[in-house]
Amino acid sequence: MRKTWREKYQTAKEPVVKRIDKDFADMHAGQIMVISTPAEIDQLTRKLPSGTSWNIAELRKELARRHKADVACPVTTGIFVRINAEIALEEIAAGKSTDEVMPFWRVVDPKSPLAKKISCGPEFINQMRNQEKR
Repeated sequence: MRKTWREKYQTAKEPVVKRIDKDFADMHAGQIMVISTPAEIDQLTRKLPSGTSWNIAELRKELARRHKADVACPVTTGIFVRINAEIALEEIAAGKSTDEVMPFWRVVDPKSPLAKKISCGPEFINQMRNQEKR
């Protein structure tokens, strides 16, 4: 049976920091990489003030800085942002206000491939960003 978004959120317990042994994506062999967790990304994103937006690269830089690493894994960071976004959308559908959920629209560029994967699509992200600018 397929895991729910909440079960995926709870799978990763602690961030992992390790030296990578080969080039991957924008990372190079020998660099220290952090693999964060959905919970850590949730906490960090909730601290971003309303109207503020980061892209995934900025989020990755902050994760790396927090763990004294050179880089944060781009693959897992994107996956964990999506997990949080889908949970937030489920919570909104269940009646929570957007002020009560992880504001994923602050870290997902509406023009990014990730925005197209999230079930709300880029339209909701744009709507929330525009609403927060007011």
